[in-house]
Amino acid sequence: MGWFNRTPSTSAAATVPATEQLIDVRSEGEFAGGHIDGALSLPLDQLAQTIARAVPDLATPLLLYCQSGMRSGMACQLLQQLGYTQVRNGGGVGVLSMQLGRPIRRGPAGR
Repeated sequence: MGWFNRTPSTSAAATVPATEQLIDVRSEGEFAGGHIDGALSLPLDQLAQTIARAVPDLATPLLLYCQSGMRSGMACQLLQQLGYTQVRNGGGVGVLSMQLGRPIRRGPAGR
């Protein structure tokens, strides 16, 4: 069973509330290569220009991730500067997928 076909077991300690939006800040190519099921693709280099259209409510809870947690950490800072009030850094895609119990999917970016 390969990594991209794997469905991790659900962890009760780390779940995404139904109101929390999962955002992948990696490039569109990285997203297409494998992303957490249900995530939006909003690459870091386009985030300032795309976030208001994708998530207009500044109070929406956001959980961001990338490959390692570095880009998602920068994205969290940016979003806080833009006025988003509930922003969390989920870290890297693989670990977060396992923590959330969500599969990795392949395919093009969805916005």
